[in-house]
Amino acid sequence: MKLKDYTELVTSHEETKNGFINFSIEKNKLATPIIENINNIYQELSLVSEPSELLKRESMTPILLTASGLSDKALKHLTEKDKKEAIDALISNFLIPAKGNFANELIYRYLLIKGDSLGGTMRNVVGNLAQAKLVRALLDEFESNDIDYHYYLSNETKKAWRNHTIDVVGSEGFIKAISWEFEGVEKTLGFNLKVPLVRKNIDICLFECGLEAFEFGKVVNDPQKALMFGELKGGVDPAGADEHWKTANSALERIRSAFKGEKEVMTSFIGAAIVNDMAKEIYNQVELRVLSKAVNLSKEEQLVEYCQWLISL
Repeated sequence: MKLKDYTELVTSHEETKNGFINFSIEKNKLATPIIENINNIYQELSLVSEPSELLKRESMTPILLTASGLSDKALKHLTEKDKKEAIDALISNFLIPAKGNFANELIYRYLLIKGDSLGGTMRNVVGNLAQAKLVRALLDEFESNDIDYHYYLSNETKKAWRNHTIDVVGSEGFIKAISWEFEGVEKTLGFNLKVPLVRKNIDICLFECGLEAFEFGKVVNDPQKALMFGELKGGVDPAGADEHWKTANSALERIRSAFKGEKEVMTSFIGAAIVNDMAKEIYNQVELRVLSKAVNLSKEEQLVEYCQWLISL
């Protein structure tokens, strides 16, 4: 299906609204364990009459460290002595001055820091959800056309290819690679792989090889097996769309430049938020065959067509 004009790429108001709602649901799912933990913290605090007593309760240490403003990443660089200093500073500067309201003060600060870290987590979730949507569409195409496939997950300690008969529902965002054969040609699609020629991670990587030759990603060292590389941007906020495209476009230019003289590879772009000016630029690149394929992640029929294109490349 060839794009008739750039407007077909533009994300509609309805699609933007649906994207925001979906992300808000995911954010609330992530917030649920934090909220549930608050009840446990309140119960623990009901046994404490003053801030200094908190130091005697080991179960409160993680709560105090979070409330002090230290992230999990920061904690890895601190000694036990450093952590105690941070907790002492929290108690002396904020909890003691709060007097009888110290329990609420601790809870507010804990939630403030947790909420901030949740924002960082959501950035990863956006990428996972985008990949999950693409993978689900691809697997549906395999099943509709009786194409056998294998896959392996990125969140497992031991890498192992699984046959398509093993249910993948719920794990689509964690699939690291999918391998299949179509019309006698083996292909493997990998996600977020670091390609040596480009020296950067690439969202979508298609190789002409089977699962054995893919070698759990080592195929990136063989440029001759590369077929197509793509950028996937799952953010739905129109305000950030242009910036996402600029980042993706730079990455795609870098890929084409790196492979020049090695092998001619195709490039593609998938974005959930595509606005007018950005759509014009993307459409022009497709027309000039600079960009091999571009689709809007929010448009189901375009995503299906992209998957059909991937399978038959």
